[in-house]
Amino acid sequence: MSNLTRNNSQPPAGGGFRLDKANGKLFGVCAGLANWSGVDALIWRIGFVGAVLLGMGFPILIYLAIALIAE
Repeated sequence: MSNLTRNNSQPPAGGGFRLDKANGKLFGVCAGLANWSGVDALIWRIGFVGAVLLGMGFPILIYLAIALIAE
């Protein structure tokens, strides 16, 4: 698989979702989702930006909710 479809970093200890502030751009949400799902963070970022540009405002709210709730 290419680097765009597979995340090479190790999943966080405990197997749960965690923000990845070290590799993140803003709050580390997309990087955390990449670690959790095994999909590259670039794909998550493109998905969020694409959904926002298509006129769906919910990804912004979801992103902020994840940033505030997750550790």
